[in-house]
Amino acid sequence: MTRTRKLPDEDGEEEEPKRQRLAVARSQQPKPEISRPFHHSRPIQYTDPQTTTPLSGRYISKRERALFGSAPSVPDPYPVPSSFTSLGSISDSNLPHDILSMLRHEGKGHLHVSQMPEKLSVSLHSHTKAVNAIQWSPSHAHLLASAGMDHMVCIWNVWSRDKKKASVLNFHNAAVKDVKWSQQGFSVLSCGYDCKSRLVDVEKGMETQVFNEDQVVGVIKFHPDNSNLFLSGGSKGHIRLWDIRSGKVVYNYNRSLGPILDVEFTRDGKQFISSSDVSGSNVSENSIIVWDVSRQVPLSNQVYVEAYTCPCVRRHPFDPIFVAQSNGNYIAIFSSIPPFKLNKYKRYESHGVSGFSIKCNFSSDGKKLASGSNDGSIYFYDYRSSEVVRKIKAYDQVCIDVAFHPIIPNVIASCYWDGTLSVFE
Repeated sequence: MTRTRKLPDEDGEEEEPKRQRLAVARSQQPKPEISRPFHHSRPIQYTDPQTTTPLSGRYISKRERALFGSAPSVPDPYPVPSSFTSLGSISDSNLPHDILSMLRHEGKGHLHVSQMPEKLSVSLHSHTKAVNAIQWSPSHAHLLASAGMDHMVCIWNVWSRDKKKASVLNFHNAAVKDVKWSQQGFSVLSCGYDCKSRLVDVEKGMETQVFNEDQVVGVIKFHPDNSNLFLSGGSKGHIRLWDIRSGKVVYNYNRSLGPILDVEFTRDGKQFISSSDVSGSNVSENSIIVWDVSRQVPLSNQVYVEAYTCPCVRRHPFDPIFVAQSNGNYIAIFSSIPPFKLNKYKRYESHGVSGFSIKCNFSSDGKKLASGSNDGSIYFYDYRSSEVVRKIKAYDQVCIDVAFHPIIPNVIASCYWDGTLSVFE
């Protein structure tokens, strides 16, 4: 039997234990009380004002347990979805034979590399708000990840004969801005408005690491040669290089910048390019900066002097150049070799940006550059000539992101402002 220590009060009588007094006092309050959940995925529980049932998770004294021993339980009125929901398989065992053959033989001998996407192949619906980013898995290329304003990351088994939505990740409790696959295995890294980057093992359905920041994290990027390192950029202008093994920041890149819109490593991984929002100032320098990764210093901060922000930066897979999507409704092209000059004689301009975070991407062979557009179309440019070679009208909603398939050359995925995803081939 547990003994309760009692202390004499001023009248010489033994004082009732403080914990019991507090418990009874709470139980006698007429207003319903709300218990604070210990974790965002645990549902909030209410007490019924009629029965005054005890609050979940709070210490309950013996006296209070006796008082409420016969009280009926009240069901949770607002159930919260699980952090991980498995809806289908992430295996490639249920793919059509022709798709599986191309994936396993890396598309060789099946399609000429000059072929381009022509028609809608798969339409994917799950997100209830805008999709901010998509990416094909580099190691399991039948899988596509998407990040949405509805707090969800979805994993799609695009060509599966069964359910195409393989799983839903609800680990974020705010809008998700970006998602990237690890270069090996079934892990995805995502970031967003909850000021966190989260690493999730999709195969096990487990969140394995959380990287906390003091800013909304808008973009993440894995190092091209070391999948244990990734860059993050956020709303306060801070850029950080993280090491997954230690869970700590390796380097900080600070220069009193506006919100970071995108980051991109150069091909050798020794430098990276950052794009920041300069709309709050009259100085356009610092819009695009080339950084030395290990020295943490800018190599150039006057790369782009136009008075436009650039929501997307992408390097060419082979040539020493990178491009930047400009809110001036064109894609600018730059050298990735010092002094990192803008090519004043060539740009890609037919699509519209108009202030949206519209992204662009190179094909795996580097011959094509595709961009989303505010008119709901995908624009395909010839990399060398900068001419439009195809335009696919998909939806009336803004096309936010486009992603060429890493193996099958005539496949591209796209996502839209209404939450829809489409795959064309």
